[in-house]
Amino acid sequence: MLAKTTKKKVITTHSLHEKDTGSAEVQIALFTEKINELTEHLKEHKKDNHSRRGLLAMVSKRRRLLDYLLKKSPERYTAVVKKLKLRR
Repeated sequence: MLAKTTKKKVITTHSLHEKDTGSAEVQIALFTEKINELTEHLKEHKKDNHSRRGLLAMVSKRRRLLDYLLKKSPERYTAVVKKLKLRR
């Protein structure tokens, strides 16, 4: 789970306008931050299968959001992928 300060920082850096908290870019950035935290947790706790299942769900949700963004606006998709340094 993300700390309030971390979440607020991610939202402000990726939002499209002042009150934006739910755009695809913000959601993708939040999922990426959560995925990174959970990945670090799973490196230490290798047998935590409940968290691993949650991680896989987050990764697939992020993938669906990225696919949506690619279909809707390819420019915004490439900007998000570059900004978050995702592989694709």
